[in-house]
Amino acid sequence: MGKRFDSGARTAVRTGVVIVGAGPAGLVLGNLLLDRGIDCVILERRGREAVEGRARAGFLAAHSVRVLTQHGLAEGVLARGHTHRTCLFRSGQGEFTLDYGKLGRGEVHTVYPQQELVRDLLAEYLRRGGGIRFDTEVEEISEGGRVRTSDGTDFVGSYVAGCDGHRGVARATMTAHGTRTARWDHGVSWLAVLVEAPPSMEAVGYALHERGFAGHMARTATVTRYYLQCPRGTDPADWSEDRIWAELETRFRTDEFGVLKDGPVLEKAVVDLRSDVLDTPGEGRLWLAGDAAGLISPSAAKGANLAVLQAERLAQALTSALKHADESDLARYTADCLPRIWRAHEFSHWMSGLLHGPSAEDTVDAHARYGRALQYARLDSLRTSRTHQDFFAENYTGI
Repeated sequence: MGKRFDSGARTAVRTGVVIVGAGPAGLVLGNLLLDRGIDCVILERRGREAVEGRARAGFLAAHSVRVLTQHGLAEGVLARGHTHRTCLFRSGQGEFTLDYGKLGRGEVHTVYPQQELVRDLLAEYLRRGGGIRFDTEVEEISEGGRVRTSDGTDFVGSYVAGCDGHRGVARATMTAHGTRTARWDHGVSWLAVLVEAPPSMEAVGYALHERGFAGHMARTATVTRYYLQCPRGTDPADWSEDRIWAELETRFRTDEFGVLKDGPVLEKAVVDLRSDVLDTPGEGRLWLAGDAAGLISPSAAKGANLAVLQAERLAQALTSALKHADESDLARYTADCLPRIWRAHEFSHWMSGLLHGPSAEDTVDAHARYGRALQYARLDSLRTSRTHQDFFAENYTGI
């Protein structure tokens, strides 16, 4: 956990790296630092049960699986995850399936629920002797690597790694010191629904409908994630189970393509599709990874994979700085990460344009008719053009 020392009225703990946040970015980073002999501590505002139980993304890119495997963090992924290589598009023009594993670079996804990955990473971090404080709110990150917490303890690190999300203290500290943010609101919201039901199709399902987008993503053999495009400001409480299933059946055109396997709704929440990227993910003693460095819309399942990429690069840079007094890798961290972050954002933005057309009530408007026609033209190009399919596959699986 680090060495304690007197700091006036407050207890102080000194360590190599203070990591704020116990999501995928913070836990991968912590494990990689311990593997390199770097002392660190993770501070997490939530309790352990909340950290391990939060259902989020579930699609790991090939690069993420390679990083986890290389560093001894993939036991659960390799044992219980399953590869996924197809996606299905369904619209009023019919349906088609892409085997993206045979396109582009020939890479596939590994489906493994994020909460299971977090449990694995946390267990390994503790096994390696890592220190973590749950239920610990970070109040301030100051110059010199001092992190002030709500329980009266200051953690002082040679460096601080902000992995506490886009609403966290680390990002707020960066922006308060003048770091600019590039931001985009996609103007779209999803009702995210987790159901206790087996997947209804082998592929990831993308349904384009005049009533809005609907998505189907497998999580496990008994749990499936669905998405329904909904108006901004929607209250999840307004969506009963009957209403959810009726709308999914309509948008997936089950009367034409077959019924969905239904089951009880485990959770539902509204997600507003917004994206942003900081001009630089760190400077001096404070460096960011994951959503703290940039929030990406979920339309292409890139968030957790960008977190793993950044954690890998940041671990290497911090190791060079702490082991060899060489900060050149930290100086290159922005240049190493930003091009790949922006490439992921570009594809996510493209996917959003493909999936979300004008709302049903706008179909009489000339601009809406034009937008709907463009949406279906994009879909037709993806269906018929091998060049377009290779582009899609490379970017869909790549980080």
